[in-house]
Amino acid sequence: MPLSYVSDNKGNTIAVQIPIDEWNRLKQENPGFELLQNGLPQWQKDLIDLRLQAIADNPERLRPIAELYEELENDTEG
Repeated sequence: MPLSYVSDNKGNTIAVQIPIDEWNRLKQENPGFELLQNGLPQWQKDLIDLRLQAIADNPERLRPIAELYEELENDTEG
């Protein structure tokens, strides 16, 4: 897929453009993809903030994803 990079007057890359055919393919393959351009609703941002605060308050509760998969696998076997 050919990409076009957009730079500001200082030469910093500030955007990437993709061909419209590629954009349409992405939207077709990923329902709801276009909704991302509207940003997250406030309730979702608030929920993320709550979850991040819970992690900050109890960082010991974080575990590697492999442990979660192992735990789920053990629950389904037993």
